[in-house]
Amino acid sequence: MSEAYDYIVVGAGSAGCVLAGRLSEDPALRVLLLEAGPPDRSPWIHLPIGYGKTMWSKTYNWCFHTDPDPNMNGRQIYWPRGKTLGGSSSINGLIYIRGQREDYDAWAAAGNAGWSYEELLPYFVRSEANQRGASRWHGADGPLRVSDIGARHPLIEAFIDGAATRGVPRNDDFNGERQEGAGYYQLTTHKGWRCSTAVAYLRPARGRPNLRIECEAQATGLVTEGSRVVGVRYRRGGRDLEARCRGEVLLSAGALQSPQLLQLSGIGDPALLREHGIPVRHALPGVGENLQDHLQIRLIYECTRPITTNDELNSWLGQAKIGLQWLLSRSGPLAVGINQGGCFMRALAESDRPDIQFHVATLSAEMAGGQVHPFSGFTLSVCQLRPTSRGHVRIRSADPFEPPSMQANYLSTELDRRTAVAAVKAARAIAASAPMQPLVRREVKPGPDAADDAAILEFCRNHGATIFHPSGTCKMGHDPMAVVDERLRVHGLQGLRVVDCSVMPTLVSGNTNAPVVAMAEKAVDMIREDAAAARPVTTRGARAPAQQPVNA
Repeated sequence: MSEAYDYIVVGAGSAGCVLAGRLSEDPALRVLLLEAGPPDRSPWIHLPIGYGKTMWSKTYNWCFHTDPDPNMNGRQIYWPRGKTLGGSSSINGLIYIRGQREDYDAWAAAGNAGWSYEELLPYFVRSEANQRGASRWHGADGPLRVSDIGARHPLIEAFIDGAATRGVPRNDDFNGERQEGAGYYQLTTHKGWRCSTAVAYLRPARGRPNLRIECEAQATGLVTEGSRVVGVRYRRGGRDLEARCRGEVLLSAGALQSPQLLQLSGIGDPALLREHGIPVRHALPGVGENLQDHLQIRLIYECTRPITTNDELNSWLGQAKIGLQWLLSRSGPLAVGINQGGCFMRALAESDRPDIQFHVATLSAEMAGGQVHPFSGFTLSVCQLRPTSRGHVRIRSADPFEPPSMQANYLSTELDRRTAVAAVKAARAIAASAPMQPLVRREVKPGPDAADDAAILEFCRNHGATIFHPSGTCKMGHDPMAVVDERLRVHGLQGLRVVDCSVMPTLVSGNTNAPVVAMAEKAVDMIREDAAAARPVTTRGARAPAQQPVNA
């Protein structure tokens, strides 16, 4: 089946929903959005604490695993990725963080014009409807709802005060003038409900006749004619289909599956493609390389008082209480998800800006999203903000339904190993501070056996996990390993852009959802500008009207 569109968006995740929602605002454009997963109908998607359910759902989650990592004692790391409308924004921890000014300025300094912090800030503001209202740093009228955590928790307050004893100031806005400090996170929620990009951007657009949304439609390859990409092949309901476009294919399948789809289409490292019998259509050795992720190291403590979410979830009375709290006031643990407190600080003496991030949860479990412990517990999760370890994503075969090989190479550099050890020590120092000590009964993990640097590093190797931010596998730039240019166009091809976490040259200093939304907002402007520039010029310099969409 062949159909014609102006734009085809592959992947209805954090970026894809923004692209489809914004581009379909123009009724003269016909937009197709392909999503491999089902609609976002599960109540666990929309209830913030449902993160613990969707983390393991094979219906709404790709449930990937990395290859055995030699730097992690041969462990395979579980990598959840969203598989529904909203993508990972429908199953993530809801934290709204933009990163540091220096992250984006470094992108621009590397030759990616237009990507400095000051140039990207208007897109953060445009996308946001912040509970605090409009300011230089925040927007009030955007689609994406951002809310404060209303109630103050004694564990989070003690953590913030404990961080202050280590020279880390309280910070009430990690996305304001400075990131450094300890405080409460803002979340992508609204009145007790999750605000995914599907809710923010797609829900208002779903009634538009020029937008077609195909769920359970997995892309299997790109259609090329010479050096131009002209369509997408996909499978839906057991049928192999093809959609064509006059304008551009916008690849937003994420840092793992965007490079996979390029490789399956013959775009990538020629040696890898030939190994799997795929004809080389366009040589781009950087496709799938430069993989980066934040390694999460979780310290677990038993609390002296029954004030944790563990206590509420481990009794019928507690469950009834938090359920009633949500029903009556859209507040409480069900409305805020897992992590409430945060901290950005410097762990290494030579760092001139925060190099680690804390996620502080008023509950504890063996793994993120797992069954809570039977005791009163809380978690100090810490990660290195700018890892120097690099991995890759590479297809295992020409089968589009076989997950690719994923290798993060965590802790493969000396800097990353030093930072991991320093991060654990920083967490322990805060836990041992005077404000926190009255609430700490014992350190469950790492525990007393991790007494020196070697033992701490071994703990990190044995228990470290992803904090769900794989990035960089179709990096933006102009060096031989770059995949897209500063306008996110794939080098050497026409009609194809990549818009998702994969284009980040270096990982941002924080959670990745908010940056991807802003990047997609910027991409929409670039797409519109390039389309306008490409229209034929008529008499007196006026441009011809946009081509009308062709009916399928």
